[in-house]
Amino acid sequence: MQRSLKNLISLVKLEVSSWTIEARLLHWLTFLWLFIGLITLVSASYPEGIINNNDGFYLLKRQLVGVIVGFVGFTILVQKPLKKTLRVSPWMVLLFLVLIILTLVPGLGKTTLGASRWIGIGPFSLQPSELIKPFLILQAAYIFAKWNRLNNSVRLMWLLVFAFVLLGILKQPNLSTTALCGMSLWLIAVAAELPWIHLLVTAIGGLSLAIFSIRLNPYQWDRIVFFLNPWQDHQGKGYQLIQSLLAIASGGFSGVGFGLSQQKLSYLPIRSTDFIFAVYAEEFGLIGCLLLLLLIIGYGTLALRVAVKARHPIPRLIAIGVMVLMVGQSLINIGVAVGSLPTTGLPLPFFSYGTNSMIASLLLAGLLIRVARENAQAKVIPIIESKNKLSK
Repeated sequence: MQRSLKNLISLVKLEVSSWTIEARLLHWLTFLWLFIGLITLVSASYPEGIINNNDGFYLLKRQLVGVIVGFVGFTILVQKPLKKTLRVSPWMVLLFLVLIILTLVPGLGKTTLGASRWIGIGPFSLQPSELIKPFLILQAAYIFAKWNRLNNSVRLMWLLVFAFVLLGILKQPNLSTTALCGMSLWLIAVAAELPWIHLLVTAIGGLSLAIFSIRLNPYQWDRIVFFLNPWQDHQGKGYQLIQSLLAIASGGFSGVGFGLSQQKLSYLPIRSTDFIFAVYAEEFGLIGCLLLLLLIIGYGTLALRVAVKARHPIPRLIAIGVMVLMVGQSLINIGVAVGSLPTTGLPLPFFSYGTNSMIASLLLAGLLIRVARENAQAKVIPIIESKNKLSK
């Protein structure tokens, strides 16, 4: 028993004193972001937890399962060399591709609000389109970094795999996640300096597919129409955005105070997931929103700094991919809540309720920190040594 406890402690123990400064800052920013997100989730979900489950902390307890599983994966990725993780990534991409296809099979996929994005496993739901994100970034970085050294058959095979992943997610339907993953793959390819003619053709094809999906699915078209003018159906399709704007406006400069949001009391729909930022804005006001944006921008800046310092292309592309997913998804979610973008189903990393999203976010953060640790050009400054230098 004592030996098993020691093994568990050694698994989750992170010696950060000898990490690069970027790795240390990303480590602490990740857990600050996570802490603020969990606090906000408690406030946003407490009333619905009381009403639906007679337990105000019901969603928090389930979210903590994702935190625990994600933290174990986070720790493994931070401690494990990228070379070893990259050996696993192609198999994980293929596994989650199969699971994405299985969500479309009647009887296996779990349908909610007209979308089949989950596979039920007991009291929890597996969402392959979320969990594939870190491995998609890993494999895309590997393939695009070695593009000129790969033969045409390998290139074609992985392009087809990426295409099937995006088409499978789009079929669920989940246009927002498809667009985010597609944009991430495309930007990694841009950073890898693939031929511009190929990138241009791919961009045109992706936009055409998105337009086709919007015309094929009336609810996606309605999101664009009522995003432009939600007041034309203020009790129907524009209701969600209007309530979000009311929540944000009610926060004022300094907010109404933690736990005191009024819009979360059965006025604001989807308050624990897609529109959790509106609850945060109401309770913490403009000051809180600016601090959160500063945190996200700081995280993105550090990710770019890690990418620029990387000596090898694969770690550089991984850092860029993680930055696009984490920061891009955050800004899109916030943009939706403030009415700057059409409504999507993208969660706010570390804030929105969802065990799959939480696990994926922690895995992505772990990858970025690992890249920062392996950054050969970054000078490692142990904390003890730096303190001694300052004392002198």
